[in-house]
Amino acid sequence: MIITGIMGVPAFCVVVLTFILHSQSVKIQSTLHMSKRSQENALNPSECVSRTNQQQIITNPYNFSVDLRMPGVLPTGSDTYLCMAFPVPTRRDAYIVDFIPHASMDTVHHMLLFGCQTPVSTSSFWDCGSVQGTCEDEASIMYAWARNAPPTKLPKDVGFKVGRNSGMSYFVLQIHYGDVNAFRDHHRDCSGLTLRMTSRPQPFIAGIYLLMSVDTVILPGKRVTNADVACDYTSYPIYPFAFRTHTHRLGKVVSGYRIRDGKWTLIGRQSPQLPQAFYPANKQVNIKYGDAIAARCVFTGEGRTSKTYIGGTSDDEMCNFYIMYYMDSKHAIPYMNCMEMGSKELFEHIPAEANVPIKVSPGHMNSMMHMGQSTDDQDHMVNTKKAEAMDQDYHLEQVSAWPQSSLQLGQVSGLALDSDSNVVIFHRGDHHWGTDSFNNQARYQQRSIGPIQQSTILVVDPTKGSILKASGRNMFYLPHGITTDNENNYWVTDVALHQVLKVSNDGKDRTLLALGEAFIPGSDNSHFCQPTDVAVDTETGNVFVSDGYCNARILKFSADGKYLSEWGAGSSDRRRRIPFQIPHSLVLLPDKKEVCVADRENGRIQCFIAETGEFVKEIKKDEFGGEVFAITYSPVGDGLIFAVNGESLYHSVPLRGFVIDYSSKDILDTFSPNKKEFKMPHDIVETRDGSVFVGDAGSKSVFKFTNEKFHHSVKKGGIEVQELEEMETVVQTKVKQDQNASKSKTAIQEKQTVVQKPQPQVEADKEMKKSPTKPNKGDRVLPVIITTLLLVPLVVVISIGVFISWRKNNRSEVKAEPSSMRGIFGKIRGKAVGSLNLGNFFPSHKGYSRQGFDQLSTEGSDQERNDEDSSDSENEEYSALPPPQSSS
Repeated sequence: MIITGIMGVPAFCVVVLTFILHSQSVKIQSTLHMSKRSQENALNPSECVSRTNQQQIITNPYNFSVDLRMPGVLPTGSDTYLCMAFPVPTRRDAYIVDFIPHASMDTVHHMLLFGCQTPVSTSSFWDCGSVQGTCEDEASIMYAWARNAPPTKLPKDVGFKVGRNSGMSYFVLQIHYGDVNAFRDHHRDCSGLTLRMTSRPQPFIAGIYLLMSVDTVILPGKRVTNADVACDYTSYPIYPFAFRTHTHRLGKVVSGYRIRDGKWTLIGRQSPQLPQAFYPANKQVNIKYGDAIAARCVFTGEGRTSKTYIGGTSDDEMCNFYIMYYMDSKHAIPYMNCMEMGSKELFEHIPAEANVPIKVSPGHMNSMMHMGQSTDDQDHMVNTKKAEAMDQDYHLEQVSAWPQSSLQLGQVSGLALDSDSNVVIFHRGDHHWGTDSFNNQARYQQRSIGPIQQSTILVVDPTKGSILKASGRNMFYLPHGITTDNENNYWVTDVALHQVLKVSNDGKDRTLLALGEAFIPGSDNSHFCQPTDVAVDTETGNVFVSDGYCNARILKFSADGKYLSEWGAGSSDRRRRIPFQIPHSLVLLPDKKEVCVADRENGRIQCFIAETGEFVKEIKKDEFGGEVFAITYSPVGDGLIFAVNGESLYHSVPLRGFVIDYSSKDILDTFSPNKKEFKMPHDIVETRDGSVFVGDAGSKSVFKFTNEKFHHSVKKGGIEVQELEEMETVVQTKVKQDQNASKSKTAIQEKQTVVQKPQPQVEADKEMKKSPTKPNKGDRVLPVIITTLLLVPLVVVISIGVFISWRKNNRSEVKAEPSSMRGIFGKIRGKAVGSLNLGNFFPSHKGYSRQGFDQLSTEGSDQERNDEDSSDSENEEYSALPPPQSSS
């Protein structure tokens, strides 16, 4: 009887719980529909057709979308700034993980999203270009958009914190409408943003650091004006993962740097005339107490007849460099800025690249605007993984078992990759380059021997080393450099022929194009003298030739072989210019539109703008020993250069390979064979999976190296735990939560303000939007299903608890049951509401190790983030239990 009575209690509770939850869901549902109708009436959907089906989209019980739009506005004048406030749809904490813009540069000049506690207005949109601005209190920038920038995806496990504990209870969307002529047809604008948000704990908090010039004056007709900004950094470590540049029409390039111990390291560099998205930052950079942060904007006053000032209209100018960063949640600061002019002495040491304009062609603009369609997803993913590997300790080790069988090579002079990332080997067979190969006029002396009869071009499987394809018989005398183009044709140089040849890859050994005259050396536009290497711009088809042993120049040709231009060495010291001494190897940097040269006998690497040949930078290290034989490039992070050195008469250093950070010029790693040494490493390539191959002319072999990652310390999203603890000691109370309030100066910061319309019953709305918004019948069925699923574990838990308690306390438990049940019911209801209302997150788990940190993507589709978020397994580590409260 007692057991029967007890079991009846859970049954009764189930009935009561079912009734209450179902009633509550119906009530919330009704509120949602009322709110939806109210919104649609306010928006006038007949005038804002683009805003359809933009209610919160539920991908799983933790993720949802919030749509922030202008309510069908009609700007009355050019350079109008309109703002609208929208309450954060929860009284608890939540995190923004994606920003999806809905705007066109034909209508909108730029768009900013702010967070604050007290907006200027909560009733309707307002003119925020006036003195009143965006917020009564401090406004924090969370997002910026201009020039048809694609969506911004934050890295996994990183979010912008909003809600109760963030000091941000309102979003404010600001839109700058530049030219009112866009509204001549009197259409009404509904531009805005969709925010992807989550209630899952995010281990790292995102923020924005804005460097901004406020008093630059651009003189009319002056070719170059620099705007410099620099500040000391006095807070806890931040980890930049994205950057954005902003100027108006006169800006040519904007560059941002970290300065540490006098050394400048690039954070990001871009043309502000490209889509003003957040692009991936240099992943090797962190910023800590004692560093300085600096930025330079390069303007031109050509075409202007009067002075141009920093200001809010489209005829004014701006100089903004945004850094999007993450930091440990315990010390999170959502927004910081810097508006101090840097000293002239400081900027005398800025890298030369900051002064080089980035030219933007219409084709380049189009490709950047649609880069999601032009980027190979697999390459992007692999580059992301390789960048993550560089965040850890990184070292290349030889794969001694490669190749699995002998390749029977002659002197290996060149390496390349085909479109499948197979290794292409260019070797000399039974021919050798000796002291008697050329006379004093550089004419080949062994022509009578005839061409190499063996297959000089071998396509090799990078995994096993087996030969996949062989060609190049009876064509070459002394092969040297090789590369491939978009169609996998081979572009090669032959120092005996003094020619550059384009050869088919179909095995028929057809010469498709020949540059230079066979066996005739020369120094004019149609002759070479022992040319060493070729690089092909796969976007334009332009061909670059390093020429070579006799000449000291780089030549540029069109895809059909028409001579375009040539240039010699550059100089990082403007007082002297050292000519090339055997420009031996070339590589094109497609993401930077540069060509880099291994200047062999000068022991240096020099980089130039591919379009103009203008010098950008030089990398010269004592470790090279005065010789750099070959280089290749990987776009990982902000760029990695792989190089090999050679023997020098004047220096005694080991022969080895180098991994060099393009931006900082730091050597990140050195590598060499385990058993036998390099004899004459002559060329180098890196495959998509991060493997590095070195062709050695001296030992007539090819070596393979792969990276090994050693995890010597626990990291939190790339943040060393020990480093954090040490920094806490150093900074201590010096950390000022002074967020450098923008106040009325926000009108200068691209005129900051934010958009969205207030919604009644926001909390209930947010809860309801957790369930998929299906029409009619589905809306009524889903709450019942969810309720039923919730009740199953509830019944089990209550039954077990009651049975155990009964065994311990006999009948006394029956009296306690109603109280216990109310407690359990209260917890469950609280948990349900808490999950719907986006609980309290940003745990700081001390032993948390984060691997696979996703590189920021500005080109992924919306669905990619949904799929990612719908997987619970990756986040269970931090979402299963409420996070501990931070101690500071």
